[in-house]
Amino acid sequence: MAEQGLRSIVVKKYNHHANHGSIPEDKKNILRRDFGTETINQKWCTDITYIHVQKEGWTYLASVMDLCSRKIIGYAYGTSMTAELAVKAVENACLNVRDTEGIILHSDLGSQYTSQAFEDCLGSKGILHSFSRKGNPYDNACMESFHSVLKKEEIYLHTYQDLKEARRAIFKYIEGWYNHKRIHSSIGYLTPQQKEDEELKKAA
Repeated sequence: MAEQGLRSIVVKKYNHHANHGSIPEDKKNILRRDFGTETINQKWCTDITYIHVQKEGWTYLASVMDLCSRKIIGYAYGTSMTAELAVKAVENACLNVRDTEGIILHSDLGSQYTSQAFEDCLGSKGILHSFSRKGNPYDNACMESFHSVLKKEEIYLHTYQDLKEARRAIFKYIEGWYNHKRIHSSIGYLTPQQKEDEELKKAA
């Protein structure tokens, strides 16, 4: 690696301590770490991560993943970590879905996801909201994994001058690499797009 000028990226390992934290009575953990699905558009997950750029400072990416295909089906990027950002990601995820009634969407208990605006968005689309327990990142493991991979393979390798440059890089990574070229062992070594296409053929 030294001869080739290569270097590894070391990310501090998350030390999980047993934590059976509860969630408010009106917030149910419907998913219960059952990430398995029969087909696409049954279970989704979402989260927000931080990305630093030179001009604007901290920026925020909200992503939505389909748990069957592992495809990032919607995302929104901006300078504020707001409920509107979270809502926009879900709205983008719904653009190509004919019927969203009964889909389970899993998130953490962040203020963006417990906001009235977010609940109104899901309610209008018939989407059921599932919540992680406090202190249990593994409840949303698939989305945590995606954001970790995004940072190791793209974000940590570059310094972005501004929001515009970072937005282009995120789009290129998700649409040009992650969804269409990056294979996943959990879906039979297919890419997310290949898995989605396979499921659509079955349903045809």
